[in-house]
Amino acid sequence: MMRHVLWATAVLALAACGDKPQSAGGVKSDAAAYEGVTGPGNAYNVPGWKAGDKAAWEQQLKTRAQSGQNEYNRVK
Repeated sequence: MMRHVLWATAVLALAACGDKPQSAGGVKSDAAAYEGVTGPGNAYNVPGWKAGDKAAWEQQLKTRAQSGQNEYNRVK
């Protein structure tokens, strides 16, 4: 009898630790990342970059990966 109580307690305790469904609430955008955020005073756009310029977007990502996020290039 005691063994059944322990098993029942263990099952209930483990069931209480289950993961809840994770969803990214909020607005989902159908636009591609290189379409950008338009608007005056947007601090997240590089000066001179125009929304919708996919080639410039990809080049900026390559440049950022090599010069700003690559520790082998940063530390000399």
